[in-house]
Amino acid sequence: MMSLYAPDVFIKDKVEALAQQLGLALPHQEQWDFIQSAESLDLQAAPGSGKTSLIGLKLALLCQGWNSPTRGICVLSHTNTAKDEIIHRLAASPAGHRLLQYPHFIGTIQAFTNTFFALPALRARGVEVQIVDDRAYADEALWLLERHPQFRKLNTALGHRTNGPSLVAEARYLCDAGDLIATGPDGTRPFKAASDSGQQFAALKEALTERGVFRYQDMFAIAEHHLFHHPQLALAATHRFSFVLLDEMQDTSDLQQHLLDKVFGSPSTVVQRVGDVNQRIFADGPDPAQPSSFPLPHAAQLPVSRRFGSKIAALASDLTVHRRQRIDGAGHEGTIALLLFDDDCVAEVVPAFERMAAAAVPRQLLLDSPPRVLGARLTRGSAKTFPQSVSCYVPGFTTAPSQATGSLITTARAAQTERQSGDNHAALTLLWKAIRDVARLASSGSLPPLRRLDRDPATAGGRTRLLLHEMLTSPLDSHVEWAVFTARLVRLLPDLTQSPLKGVARLADPLAHVPHVAQPAPVPQASADSEQGVVLSVAGSIQSAKGETHAATLILECLERSGKKYDVHEVLGLLSQQQDASKALVTIQHAAQLVFVGATRPTHLLAFAVHRTRAEPHVEAMTARGWSIHDINVH
Repeated sequence: MMSLYAPDVFIKDKVEALAQQLGLALPHQEQWDFIQSAESLDLQAAPGSGKTSLIGLKLALLCQGWNSPTRGICVLSHTNTAKDEIIHRLAASPAGHRLLQYPHFIGTIQAFTNTFFALPALRARGVEVQIVDDRAYADEALWLLERHPQFRKLNTALGHRTNGPSLVAEARYLCDAGDLIATGPDGTRPFKAASDSGQQFAALKEALTERGVFRYQDMFAIAEHHLFHHPQLALAATHRFSFVLLDEMQDTSDLQQHLLDKVFGSPSTVVQRVGDVNQRIFADGPDPAQPSSFPLPHAAQLPVSRRFGSKIAALASDLTVHRRQRIDGAGHEGTIALLLFDDDCVAEVVPAFERMAAAAVPRQLLLDSPPRVLGARLTRGSAKTFPQSVSCYVPGFTTAPSQATGSLITTARAAQTERQSGDNHAALTLLWKAIRDVARLASSGSLPPLRRLDRDPATAGGRTRLLLHEMLTSPLDSHVEWAVFTARLVRLLPDLTQSPLKGVARLADPLAHVPHVAQPAPVPQASADSEQGVVLSVAGSIQSAKGETHAATLILECLERSGKKYDVHEVLGLLSQQQDASKALVTIQHAAQLVFVGATRPTHLLAFAVHRTRAEPHVEAMTARGWSIHDINVH
């Protein structure tokens, strides 16, 4: 391993020189321990501890002294967002650019699995992959079940089961002792293999395979099957990638970890896993009540957060569910506030928070990082309880499924609202994500990240940038103008994805024009607030804010998944009674870990909105913790 890079890559002088070039400070020994380690390790990093910056620094140092032209570094993450952030950090250093080329690899665990194992296995079978997406797979599977006479008996049998549609929509491959078998969502066969229904169930899965339509999980099973029959592939991967860094490790699922262990289980491979297990909130990760394989018991730690001060650090420490960690706050000593509201002033919560942010946070900081309003639930469920979601507090707040009828125009209108609030980056990101979802429905290729689009008006990238600008600035009321926009988009897609369009009929629903539904007018005081320096906030889910840093954050209490309890209220009870969050009921653990993620975003102001009747039993305890209490009253 040591022969692959110069032995002095991590010496103090080189680390300090590159850190200074990148504008990084290394005041803590824990940072140096991680940077200079050349052995396998786990690193448990608190929110705001500079984990991503340290990863970028370490990788850039390795690249400075890397010697081998054929063996490289493998950097894997759970999400594209985390992967893009690492690439962005590396791009700030000349040495880091080397990691973006062969023999190195940076990507998601899914992309790594597809690139090196699943896609080669399918190509060997003569299968051309059209799409890897759970929702698209479900649509195609249900359509085939209903329309094709070959599956008539299966359709009849499924009609007698309450979960019949989901058995087909969520059918997946499982590699069992070297055999690739079709199972239901629970990993078992829903019918006896020899029965007519069982044979048709397997045939339906095979038909979708021949069409090149897969679920994300299918690719892991196909990869494992390929590795089982060609074990030399794991040896080849270990030889090429002798240093592996796994970011956002807490969100890696058991399925992903199982495959990574098969590939990188050799003691000769250095595997460094980095993350924060207390931010493990994604649904496809392990259950929060179950122990995690990450981090190992004697993992290294980064306990110091430079994002926030001691008050938020103390709150975050008390909400560490998966692994108890005392977080030290070395940032600005901010404020934690509790906003109390009644039934008749729910709509006043967000404006009150915005006024509070204007008074507590420097205006330029708010303009650079607009205040965020977060909740665990975006839209209302079937319960009659009010309020229960972000949409209850923010009039006009709507979300739309990515492939619903009119989804693109709905997203374009939401992006226009983002742009009008002053957040051009969020608007472009939102619109481009929707267009990438559309492209996946009709092309085997994928759209590049927005920042890679060419700016020359004569190129496809330049024409796309112009189209995005027009979609963000033009009225979207006329179905004729919308048809012009979508026709231009369809013409651009083959050039952008570098592959011909297939299944264009699938675009009819997402590209459809739908009339604009007028939203309630803003409250009259909005213009007056603007004169007073109030910066309007941006609403979204706690999950979507993971990894972000805000100047001010408001967490709205929402109905938790059982539909019977409120998340922030349950967390207040946990804090006021000084209970150990890791020993609470599972439902409360779910609430605590989501609140943990939201509460560790802000630098200056953290606020919670709670109904007065639910908050009053805890006001005294919260005041004793140094929180400020604000009563919203519109009488």
